[in-house]
Amino acid sequence: MTIDLDSVLELHPQVAVRPEPFGALAYHYGNRRLIFLKHPDVVRVVQRLAEHSDVAATLGACGITPDRHDSFLAALASLQKSEIVRERIVTC
Repeated sequence: MTIDLDSVLELHPQVAVRPEPFGALAYHYGNRRLIFLKHPDVVRVVQRLAEHSDVAATLGACGITPDRHDSFLAALASLQKSEIVRERIVTC
């Protein structure tokens, strides 16, 4: 699946995020995957995905400049593949 700025994501409810000096550890209790989030900006974005209407709004709220969006979209795609983040169901 491709992640774009209009994607609506959230941290998977079975994932715990533990802050570390380098960023954070994300552990998925369902599939037992441990993922290193190697930058504090990535941690902040992942933790705030559910607070905003889409990825673009989350990146903006976290102060991520447009020149960094592609790297964050790639990171989110990888995190979705690992089931750390998932598509959020939007109800009207």
